[in-house]
Amino acid sequence: MKTPVLNNDEMSVESYGRKSHLTPKEYGILKLLINNPGRAFTSDEIYERIWNCRPFDTKGIIAVHLRHIREKIERDPSRPVMIRSLWGRGYQFTAES
Repeated sequence: MKTPVLNNDEMSVESYGRKSHLTPKEYGILKLLINNPGRAFTSDEIYERIWNCRPFDTKGIIAVHLRHIREKIERDPSRPVMIRSLWGRGYQFTAES
């Protein structure tokens, strides 16, 4: 597994030889996670940092965005290895091994 490469100018990501464009929110979430490998972020923390406002009922919103990100960066989005869900703790990016 290799860490996805973000392109700041195009707001895109390259992973496994595929280039995908990201929405501004997807880009912000992925950049936050990649810049903090190994750190778990709750849905509320992600929402607060990316939307810049108090979180309210964020679990579904963040889960949908992460599903879309996984579809763009994971080899098999149904079995993610880069962005892991940690039950009771949040989401974590795992750096390349």
